[in-house]
Amino acid sequence: MGEDVRTEIVKLTQRLLDSIAVGDWETYQSLCDPGLSAFEPEARGHLVEGLAFHKFYFDLGKAQTPRCNTICSPHVRLLGPDAAVISYIRIVQYLDGSGVPHSACSEETRVWHRQDGRWQHVHFHRSATA
Repeated sequence: MGEDVRTEIVKLTQRLLDSIAVGDWETYQSLCDPGLSAFEPEARGHLVEGLAFHKFYFDLGKAQTPRCNTICSPHVRLLGPDAAVISYIRIVQYLDGSGVPHSACSEETRVWHRQDGRWQHVHFHRSATA
């Protein structure tokens, strides 16, 4: 069970990040618990709860240039048969308005909880790296 679940959590996390990159609200929402909680730079140090905060960014429209999300050094810790935490470095590659490529990194921890037989993203913490 352990390695299969760890692989599944990494794949679900990549799917979540890919949905963000292309502005796919339907996929993002389907992977997230409605009570999702988060600490992230956009919230300026505040805990945000629910999906409305995140939907705002999806409603702005998808990025004008391609984005590529890479999960580096994922570490998955199983907290039981229905809970898992994944920590990793996320690298986002993108083009600026002039077509120059850039990379941005963040440290991320995400909590997944299996509910009614399917994994749901219930909490995350994202910090920009220096």
